[in-house]
Amino acid sequence: MAGFRSLARQVRDPGCDTALRRYSLRKCLERFAPYGHRATWDHLCRRHRFGPEDRELDPGRLVAALDELEEARAVWLAYEEQFAARRRREKQEGLRGLGALDDWHRRVWGGNGVVRCGDPAVHPSDPLPEVLRRLISALERGPGEACPVCAGPRIEWAGPGPGPVCGDCGVGVPRAVLTPGALARARSGRRRSLASAA
Repeated sequence: MAGFRSLARQVRDPGCDTALRRYSLRKCLERFAPYGHRATWDHLCRRHRFGPEDRELDPGRLVAALDELEEARAVWLAYEEQFAARRRREKQEGLRGLGALDDWHRRVWGGNGVVRCGDPAVHPSDPLPEVLRRLISALERGPGEACPVCAGPRIEWAGPGPGPVCGDCGVGVPRAVLTPGALARARSGRRRSLASAA
């Protein structure tokens, strides 16, 4: 199975036909898709102005989409490197327990679904590297009251699994970046909407 870098080489290869280059870009999302596969694909299609089902399109747009994806991946991999170094230091100092942030990070290792969007059509329109830089800043800064990606105040609770979701940009917000008060408001908003539906 091809890795991200070899797939990226195929996307850039002018000797490959456009359909294969497009397919290779889609396969890159199996290795790194910050919003989840479908939402990340939708994001790249919108930002680089090609249709999700286009088979023959301007190869320059595919390469521009790949450039954005590669830059975002570099941002995330640099953060993972720092995270791993911090965990090694903590273990050497005898701190073996995982906190809420560490537990979240373990589930998104590799970058898939870092800021998962439950609805593939609802996601931030900003470039992926910028979105990841904002998330990483929030992870390093500590808990806050708003969405770490768009600073939107509408944090909602989505079902029993996903947890807090930004009502403005659609990303799943890691619980570790929200204060207990913000989490409580999101949960209570869910209870109110369930009660009114009955």
